Amino acid sequence: MKQQYFKFLVIALALICCFKANAQSVQVVAKLDSPSIKIGEQTKLSFIVHQPAKERVNFPRIDSISNKITLVSANKADTTYDQSRANITINKSYTITAFDAGTDTIPSFDFGSSGGVQKSNPLILKVITVKVDTTKGFYDIKQPLSVPYTFWDLLREYWMVLFLPLAVILIIFFTIWYFKARNKKEVVVKKVIPDVPLHTQMLNKLNELRAKKLYLHDVKAYHSELSDIIREYLEKRYAIKTHEKTTDEIFTGLKYIEIEQENRNLLRQILLLADLVKFAKEKPLPNENEQSMDNAIAFISNTRQVSVVPPAPTEGGHTDAHV
Repeated sequence: MKQQYFKFLVIALALICCFKANAQSVQVVAKLDSPSIKIGEQTKLSFIVHQPAKERVNFPRIDSISNKITLVSANKADTTYDQSRANITINKSYTITAFDAGTDTIPSFDFGSSGGVQKSNPLILKVITVKVDTTKGFYDIKQPLSVPYTFWDLLREYWMVLFLPLAVILIIFFTIWYFKARNKKEVVVKKVIPDVPLHTQMLNKLNELRAKKLYLHDVKAYHSELSDIIREYLEKRYAIKTHEKTTDEIFTGLKYIEIEQENRNLLRQILLLADLVKFAKEKPLPNENEQSMDNAIAFISNTRQVSVVPPAPTEGGHTDAHV
């Protein structure tokens, strides 16, 4: 009986420790860019949340701070990953101001998570009034200063009077020149330039990007250009909107379009790696940069639109089709 009671106690203690560890895995810190401002000046109130990447933390909805502190605007949250990508840091800031001198307290706010409610630390904001030297007397309003009237002032005021005759002369001159040139106009045979297929245009852009080896000194610009080329190809090839669309929204647009799974996987690798580089500051290895380029070339080559030449009639009424 004692052994069963001891096992039950050990299990209960382990569950309590696990619960506390999960609750402590989320940390909330509040800070001010400047704890002291003048009346009417602005500063930023930031809430910094350190949490596991798989944890979901509910931020409070902040419509006001206090009676004396005014909320000006809410800024977009910024998310960063640590080196192991197991934890993230979310920074959400608000622009605030105050118009009453004195000291006011920014209260703590509740942040919900699976481990319970975490509270931010309260802060003190000091608002300083503008000092006025009462020992000095009052001064009369200064008289307006006399400003010299220059040639440029004259030009700005009478530009129509000065330039209107010149404009009329130029119009007459170019009218006479146009009609004389029209009479001597020669017949120009325009050279017909064949349309370049879409996949050829995109492959040429990819080859130009590869030749620059942009990832050696600016990997973010490299993946941005690579992603833009792929997005342009998708928009023109499948008639879907890709401008200012997320990767998930793009795949939603391609959901009912017939694309082999292997090609979908190539496309997903290109766009997801580009998102990690642009928004999560990911630094891919050189072979990963080259792999994205190879996948882009393979995706466009595999999904290019094949033009069909109309069949030519032959003897006996038969036709031959060529692709």
